[in-house]
Amino acid sequence: MAAGTRPVVVIAEVLAASCAEYLRDTCEVVEAAGEPRSRLLSLVSDAEGLVVRSGTRVDRELLEAAPRLRVVGRAGVGVDNIDLDEATRRGILVANAPLANSVSAAEHAFGLMLSQARNIARADATIRAGRWDRAAFRGVELDGKVLGLVGLGRIGALVAHRALAFGMSVLAYDPYITADQARQAGGELRDLDSLLAESDFISLHLPRTPETENLLDAVAFSKVKPGVRIVNASRGGIIDEDALAAAIRSGRVAGAALDVFATEPLVGGPLVDLPQVVLTPHLGASTAEAQDKAGLHVAEAVVAGLMGEPVPAAVNRV
Repeated sequence: MAAGTRPVVVIAEVLAASCAEYLRDTCEVVEAAGEPRSRLLSLVSDAEGLVVRSGTRVDRELLEAAPRLRVVGRAGVGVDNIDLDEATRRGILVANAPLANSVSAAEHAFGLMLSQARNIARADATIRAGRWDRAAFRGVELDGKVLGLVGLGRIGALVAHRALAFGMSVLAYDPYITADQARQAGGELRDLDSLLAESDFISLHLPRTPETENLLDAVAFSKVKPGVRIVNASRGGIIDEDALAAAIRSGRVAGAALDVFATEPLVGGPLVDLPQVVLTPHLGASTAEAQDKAGLHVAEAVVAGLMGEPVPAAVNRV
C-alpha cells in the first residue's frame, strides 16, 4: 500500500453496520452486496481486502480477478466457500470470526433439540391449519437423558452447559481434547461407538473435513441407541442424509433436527417429507448479536492484516 493511500475493501454480502463503520476509519469501503458475480469480479480488481459471508465463492476465478488482494475476511466461522490452498499460494491471508456466533449457534442447537423432542414445529403447523391435534404430539423430556456431543469445542461446550441445566448427562467424542478437558465442560469423554450406543440425543459440533464427511452414515446409524434423536447445527455433509432418512423410516432413529445440509439451499431430498424431522435454513448465526459481533470481528481482522499486524483469527499462514 502506497504511503498516503487507503486500501480498498470490498464487502461482498449483507453484513451488520459495525463492519463498514469500523473499516471506514482506515479503508475505502466498496459495498457490493446483491451485485451479480460478474460485477463483483470487476469490483475486486482494485481491492486489497474482501469481506464475505458464506454466499460468495472465493475461488480461483475470483482470486485471479483480484491481483492486489491481500486479506479475505469471513464474517463467521466456516471457510468452506474459500479456496484456502489457492489463497495461501497467492500470499493472501484468510481470517474468520470464530467467536462471533458461538452463543447463537449453541442456543439454536438446543432450540432444535427441544423442538424435535416436543414436536413444536409440527404442532404449530397444525394449529395454523385449523386443527387441534393435541393427542398426536406426545414428546419426550430432556431431563434424565444422555446427550452425546460429537465435538466439544467452544460451541459444544456451551451446549453441554445448557444440557446440564436441563438435567441431562453429557458424553463427548472429540479426538482433540483430553478427558480432563471434557470433565471441565461437564462431560465424559468416550469413543465414537460408545457415544452412539449410549446417547438419547446426539448433537454435532465439528467442521466439515475429509475426516468428518459422512461421519454419521449407515454403519454409524446401525450402532446408535434405538430411538436416538439427531441434531446438527454445525456443518452440512457430516451426516449422510440418505442414511439418516432410512434410519428414521426404519424406526432406528426417532427423529432429527437439522440446520445445515450437504447442499444448500436445500430443495427437496429424502428428509423433507419426514414429519419426524425439524428443518431450518442455516440459522445458527442468525441473531442480531451474532451478526453485529461477526461484522466487527472480521473488520478488525481485515484491518490488522492490511496493516501487517498479528491476526489471531487467521486460518492460513502466508
